Amino acid sequence: MEPKLTHLCYCLLVFLPLLSQSAIANPSSSPNHSNNINFIVSSCRTTRYPTLCVKCLAAFASKIRCNENRLAQTGLAVTLVRVRSTTAYVAKLTKARRVKRREYLAVKDCVENLGDGLTMLAQSMREMKRVGRSGRGREEFLWRLSNVETWVSAALTDETTCLDGFDGKFMDGVVKMAIRRRVVHVARVTGNALALVNRFASRHKS
Repeated sequence: MEPKLTHLCYCLLVFLPLLSQSAIANPSSSPNHSNNINFIVSSCRTTRYPTLCVKCLAAFASKIRCNENRLAQTGLAVTLVRVRSTTAYVAKLTKARRVKRREYLAVKDCVENLGDGLTMLAQSMREMKRVGRSGRGREEFLWRLSNVETWVSAALTDETTCLDGFDGKFMDGVVKMAIRRRVVHVARVTGNALALVNRFASRHKS
């Protein structure tokens, strides 16, 4: 477990500055702000939840600057932060009072699934950064892109698997509702991030 946490902490230290307030320019001070926002809106139309996509990324328009690779990296960074927050919330429920045995086991499995997803997202972010700096030819470029697509897809599967553990009427209740609301949200954010990566990949594969 510790190697996973160490790897995740490293990735957060590397990529969280991307999401810091210092990275966000004052819209009124940037003449290109409208173009940057329009780029995000246009790109988000390829996602399943475009409104959510724009809401997640608009604040970082000055950092993205109409760059498809930065757009994909930012989408992954936002996703990692939200999945990490959801994982911490779900983990607290394993210590809640009056949690039934079945609920406890489902919550525990969910935490493990989300943790695996975090690892996949961290790997994806690091690989996407390498894609932006790849200078070893088209073959390696496409190989790294394929890795990112595979790992983000795996993270989305992990999130869906978490929800599967709460199927059945015997699991209906406050715990299920609380977890479902948060996990559905991060699954949508992850799906949007995957769509942006796929968009970037399709433009460079053709």
